[in-house]
Amino acid sequence: MNMPTDPGLLITDVQARAVNVPLEHPVRTSVGVVATAPLVLIDLHTNQGAVGHAYVFTYTPLALRATRRMLLTLGGVLKGQALAPVDLDQLLAQRLRLLGRTGIALMASAGLDMAAWDALAKVRNMPLVELLGGTRRAIAAYDSHSMDGRELGVARAEGAMAQGFQAIKTKIGYATLAEDLAIVRALRGVIGEDTQLLVDYNQGLTAVEAVRRIRALEDEGIGWVEEPTLQEDYAGHARIREQVRLPIQMGENWCGPGEMAKALQAGACDLAMPDAMKIGGVTGWLRAAALAQSHGVPMSSHIFQEVSVHLLAVTPTRHLLERMDLAAPVLARPLAFADGTAIAPPEPGTGIAWNEEAVRQYLV
Repeated sequence: MNMPTDPGLLITDVQARAVNVPLEHPVRTSVGVVATAPLVLIDLHTNQGAVGHAYVFTYTPLALRATRRMLLTLGGVLKGQALAPVDLDQLLAQRLRLLGRTGIALMASAGLDMAAWDALAKVRNMPLVELLGGTRRAIAAYDSHSMDGRELGVARAEGAMAQGFQAIKTKIGYATLAEDLAIVRALRGVIGEDTQLLVDYNQGLTAVEAVRRIRALEDEGIGWVEEPTLQEDYAGHARIREQVRLPIQMGENWCGPGEMAKALQAGACDLAMPDAMKIGGVTGWLRAAALAQSHGVPMSSHIFQEVSVHLLAVTPTRHLLERMDLAAPVLARPLAFADGTAIAPPEPGTGIAWNEEAVRQYLV
């Protein structure tokens, strides 16, 4: 994108607030439970009055204080800089070169990137998707569920069907393969044959056990198998992929496009699903989308649905948007879904705005 940058458009302040938001359904996985949504809310102010909003998700409340502090520290680096997100990304990468832009530093950098793009889209008076050169369009979504057990899993599947979703995801990796199969078959009985059923092992298996379990799932109509073994084990994923017929999905834990490139080069997956935060914000996502296109890999999103609905609209190999409302309780206007799809809102920016009363309620 070669749009001229206004040299007089500057960042004047960055504020960050930590909240711990309740979840309607705790996110239960084979390796642990996320009981709440610990978020750091970002407000990036400019000298022309536009304020960019974004949030980062720290997975555990233990990381809230440190992440907020990192955001404020890196935000201080951006004060007085021109509101040019790609240049800001390069500035932070340079400042973090020796430390390494991973972990909390990566999360904070990505959050600032998303807030900067939101502010710039507001200055340009257009939705983010249009600033990126795309158009607002319906993006197919899947309803993302947890390791819910039979009763709750069936109830959530019924709810997803009533809302028009054509795909749902469930987390498996129960103590036995028999339990995995029982859940999958119970859900299939609810959603029918025409709805996609996706499964996620959350890195809970060895490569050998993953092959055994995935082979048993091959006749169950599964759309993808997500992170069957440790996400950093690209060779293990490649071996699994060679021995099973179901598509292997991964990517939510890629920290930057460089890790995505390594996974694709290793043949670790059939499908990709970067996380807008861990991949590096809007700037990192655009680079990831180019990688997916060059490898011919369908690309979905992981959480961060408010930003991802804009990003998928400009992703050449777009696949599915994950619907998981982590931030809805503190948003003034949560992203709306209809008939299993979502469309980027028409207002300038990403559409993220805070419900200040709720923010005060959940403030840490």
